Amino acid sequence: MPIDAGAAPTGPAQPAPPTVPVRFTVNGKARALDLDPRVTLLDALREHLNLTGSKKGCDHGQCGACTVMVEGKRINSCLTLAVMHDGDAITTIEGLGRPGDLHPMQAAFVKHDGFQCGYCTPGQIMSSIAVLQEIKDGVPSYVTADVAGSATLTGEELRERMSGNICRCAAYSNIIAAIADVAGAKDVA
Repeated sequence: MPIDAGAAPTGPAQPAPPTVPVRFTVNGKARALDLDPRVTLLDALREHLNLTGSKKGCDHGQCGACTVMVEGKRINSCLTLAVMHDGDAITTIEGLGRPGDLHPMQAAFVKHDGFQCGYCTPGQIMSSIAVLQEIKDGVPSYVTADVAGSATLTGEELRERMSGNICRCAAYSNIIAAIADVAGAKDVA
């Protein structure tokens, strides 16, 4: 008897994957989801909350397009599971500013043409804000000369700290200018 290649396979139906409740505050708003525990934070934000500013670039934590803030610290949201952030405060690019009322870093990116195609821009902006806070908090980087002292705002320091965010259009010098502008630094190159 010939087998119909177009027929649906018969057999027991696959059960739906188990879900777990996840509650977090996203851009100041309490959110509750029931998620498959394997869902990344990036996918929860994009596909379950329709916050599509954070981009899925490499899905391996190498490009930084998915950068968001969790509890005030930047992370690659593609590398962490949403369930790991139950109870956390999350900020995405959508939570920074609005047209006509931009966050200072968003305004500086516009002023200094810190974006080309715009795909990486949300992650770049989120990282830029975090970089300035890291320097202010005295968090050393690989190029910080005195790790026991405080980090200073230099072009080398900014480039090192932003190295996890790739801009395929090569707007790097404009991004550094935007960050330096927000920091009030004049001679950062």
